Amino acid sequence: MTSNDRYRDIGESTLRTTHLAVCMVLSACLLSGCEPEVGSDEWCEDMVDKPKGDWTANEAKAFAENCIFKSYDN
Repeated sequence: MTSNDRYRDIGESTLRTTHLAVCMVLSACLLSGCEPEVGSDEWCEDMVDKPKGDWTANEAKAFAENCIFKSYDN
């Protein structure tokens, strides 16, 4: 194996790793945009449909603050 072959193998490996990392970041960005914002009307409706045993403590607190005890300033 010549030194050029070694550098080409390292470059291809780095390129594959970079490509995989970019794909993972883009996938995470696409999937994170699927859920409604916490406190929105759509989120409240989703929480009503979700079994109460599956709620986290933070979700229960956010539900109480944003869906039950909404402050109406109008």
